[in-house]
Amino acid sequence: MKLHWVAFVAATIGLAALAPLAPAAADEFTPAQKQELGPIIRDYLVSHPEVLREAIEALDKRDKETAAVEQQKAVSDRAGPLFSSPFQANVGNPNGSATLVEFFDYNCHFCKGALPDIAKLMKDDPNLKVVLKDFPVLGPGSVEAARVASAARNQLPGDRFWAFHSKLLAMKGPIGKAEALAVAKEMGLDMDRLNKDMQDPQIDSGLQDIMSMADALQINGTPSFVVGQEVVVGAVGFDQLKDKIDAVHKCGRSVC
Repeated sequence: MKLHWVAFVAATIGLAALAPLAPAAADEFTPAQKQELGPIIRDYLVSHPEVLREAIEALDKRDKETAAVEQQKAVSDRAGPLFSSPFQANVGNPNGSATLVEFFDYNCHFCKGALPDIAKLMKDDPNLKVVLKDFPVLGPGSVEAARVASAARNQLPGDRFWAFHSKLLAMKGPIGKAEALAVAKEMGLDMDRLNKDMQDPQIDSGLQDIMSMADALQINGTPSFVVGQEVVVGAVGFDQLKDKIDAVHKCGRSVC
C-alpha cells in the first residue's frame, strides 16, 4: 500500500500541471491513510528535492501563459483607447502599419536607457507609429512632469513633441515640474498658455485613464510596451522590439 501512495505522491507532485486533479484523488483515501501519507510525502520530497523545482517551474510557466492570455484579451478589449486616444503622444508615422506603445515614467532609469532604442526604431522604420503613454509611478515629481508634458502636447505636434520628450527624459537627476517647465521654455513654448493648460482637469482624467489601462494590462512597471497584442515588460532592447515590430508588419501579430 505504501508503494501505491508513494507513486501517487510522485505523480501528483511531479506533474504539477495536473495539480487541479489532486483533491479528487486525495478524497479516495481514508482519514487514517491521509495521516500516514504526510510522512511519506515528506520523505519523498527530502529524497527527491528536484521535484519541488520542477513543480515550481511548471507552475511559473502556467502562470505566465495564463497572464499572457489575459493580457492579450485586455489589449483586444481596449484596443481603441490603447492605440488611439487624446491622452497620448503620437510620434513617428501616424499612419504606420505597425504601432509600438510605450508606458513610461520620466524618472525611470530604464526608460532613459530605452530612449536610444526607440529613436533608432523610428529612424530605421519609416512605417512605424510610436504611442507614448505617461505612466508616472515613481512619485509626485513624475506626476508633475507628466502633467506638464500633457499640457505641452497642445503646442508640440509629432516630431516637436518627440524632441521635448527626448530632452526631458534624457535629463540627469530627479525630474519634476521645474525641469519639465525649463525644457518647455527652452523649446519656445507659450508659457502662459502652458500654465493655463496644465489646470485643465482633463489632464488628470487622462492620467487616471492610463493608470486604469495599465492595471487591466497587468503592467506595474516602466518601461512596458504593447506590440500587436503582446505586452512586453522591461527594457528588452532594440533587437527584441524590432523583431516583434517586423512581425506585426508581416502578419499583424508580434509573432508570426
